[in-house]
Amino acid sequence: MKNQRLVYFNGKFVKESEANISIYDSALMFGDMVFEMTRSFNGVQFKLKEHLERLYAGLKILHISIDQTIEELEDICLKTVEVNKPFFNEDDEHRLMINISRGPLGIYAPIFNNKIEPTVIVADFPLKFTVSKMGPLFDSGVNLIIPSQRAIPAHLMDPKIKNRSRMWYQMANLEVANIEGDNNWALLIDPDGHIAEGTGDNFFIVKNNEIISPEGRNILRGISRDYIFELAKELNIKCLEKNIEPYDVYNADEAFITATPFCILPVSSLNKVNINHGKMGKITKKLLDKWSENVGVNIIEQIKNFGQELHNDEINQPTPYQFKKNK
Repeated sequence: MKNQRLVYFNGKFVKESEANISIYDSALMFGDMVFEMTRSFNGVQFKLKEHLERLYAGLKILHISIDQTIEELEDICLKTVEVNKPFFNEDDEHRLMINISRGPLGIYAPIFNNKIEPTVIVADFPLKFTVSKMGPLFDSGVNLIIPSQRAIPAHLMDPKIKNRSRMWYQMANLEVANIEGDNNWALLIDPDGHIAEGTGDNFFIVKNNEIISPEGRNILRGISRDYIFELAKELNIKCLEKNIEPYDVYNADEAFITATPFCILPVSSLNKVNINHGKMGKITKKLLDKWSENVGVNIIEQIKNFGQELHNDEINQPTPYQFKKNK
């Protein structure tokens, strides 16, 4: 039954297993695709409009034209959630994956009767499979490792466009996966030596009761990152952007990362040098508690419950940050 989830694919809903793009699609050929991934709280999509606004900015910059307006695509997203509700448990959260490419390359047009159109896909996947192993990280925190792979600066390829050409992220993940120890995640620095971002998350430190984010130049400006600025304003905590170096992280009072699936995770150390004695900091916890209050979900409890639910499940695959070792 789980395999029967439906995917919006170029104007119609098809079974998940049948939602296949052409081998000639620009996404496969060049990683030429913009995308967004969302989540719900209590079944209600969070910041969907903001995700779509970032998506349409990327489409504009990459000259990918689709027939749907942003309002029409929003309706498609909500319809995708609705048609998939029968295949979700009552307490599941919906994680939308929105992928848009310019479609098959023009030189292959004869294969498609000379009709080339963008590929537009909206899939709905249970959030719990993404976050099921993350519950313990709220207690232990993650150890960030700076790999040799550098962030690609905006003047070479702008990371503010959320695109599927992300091999530098994968190279960083592969390198960090070979470091001894548990809970190692990559933290990229840019060519100038400034802290940039993780490979799918944004980074913050706290120093002297101020929240500091790396400048939004050489990073993806995350929707969750933006929400930290909103939460900080609600909590009357100063939140600013500025260049920071590894030295600043080592001497921070707290550190944390943000991303759509898990919202906030504490950072316990950088290159195995402890931050705040390796514990979640007070301001980090205030932000997480306020986020939970605003959305009506205990975020930590929910993710830990998902982990308990799937503890004995048949799904036991590597995460995007860990890989099976070759024998």
